[in-house]
Amino acid sequence: MNSSVIGKIEKAKRYAQERERMHLTSFSVDFKGENDDHKVSFSDDKWHCSCDFFAGYGVCAHTMALERVLEGMLPVAAVSHALERA
Repeated sequence: MNSSVIGKIEKAKRYAQERERMHLTSFSVDFKGENDDHKVSFSDDKWHCSCDFFAGYGVCAHTMALERVLEGMLPVAAVSHALERA
């Protein structure tokens, strides 16, 4: 294998462990829920989910799950305070 490729692989491994280097600004996820599939998106430091619960509360199990998965990679303003209590 080319030595420059090996160097890039090692750098990628280090970056993957240094999550604070990454800051997500927008993305969308197809979330397979227990009862239905949902579209979850993140843009301008705000979440949106197609589930009924999110429509009433502005937070849901889908967005909170993604906050846990993406811990350290989201702007502080985008993290639900519900996670701090759980």
